Amino acid sequence: MADYERTTVLTLSDIWARTDEILTTRGELAMSRDGHHERTYSGGEGTVVVEVHRHGNTTIVGARTDRLRTSKVDGVVRYLMNQLPYQPGDPPRE
Repeated sequence: MADYERTTVLTLSDIWARTDEILTTRGELAMSRDGHHERTYSGGEGTVVVEVHRHGNTTIVGARTDRLRTSKVDGVVRYLMNQLPYQPGDPPRE
């Protein structure tokens, strides 16, 4: 029910590492589907589908949840997106 998008300079492997860590620890979700450009995470708090597509020096990261923007899982997805730097050297945001 909620969609998020972020452009970042991180590589696909860096994005997937951060995504796995944040969604499994903070979001208490488990990966239920794994693809090269898309992964699905599910748990008691809901379901999140994350898509990544590299375009030159940047990567577009999109996330869709099946919950309202006020849910716990949406807060975790917003946190994840804030951990993806726009440019090299950008600090993580809370």
